[in-house]
Amino acid sequence: MDIEDWRKKIDELDRRLVGLLSERARAVVEIGKLKRNTSLPIYEPDRERIVFANVQETNRGPLPGRDLVRIYERIIDVMRNIQKEEIVPKAEAAEAGTELDSEVND
Repeated sequence: MDIEDWRKKIDELDRRLVGLLSERARAVVEIGKLKRNTSLPIYEPDRERIVFANVQETNRGPLPGRDLVRIYERIIDVMRNIQKEEIVPKAEAAEAGTELDSEVND
């Protein structure tokens, strides 16, 4: 394959990744609703460690494990923000200002 073929392959893989990330975000929204209804915290470090372990166990390379974890740290950060929006209505979040972050992550 030439460079254009490889780029087309990457474009297709990116489209699939977007679909999977959107599916993950939908699951995160549903978990956020459950957390809101049961007063569970958004930030769960033990769960994050499990996610990191799962992706590292699944990894067969060539992406180094530490890089995969860095990618997942960012994914989880974005997903956590989605849950914050699900649990705290936007009007309340605006009123709370920066206090929201410290309250939710403690």
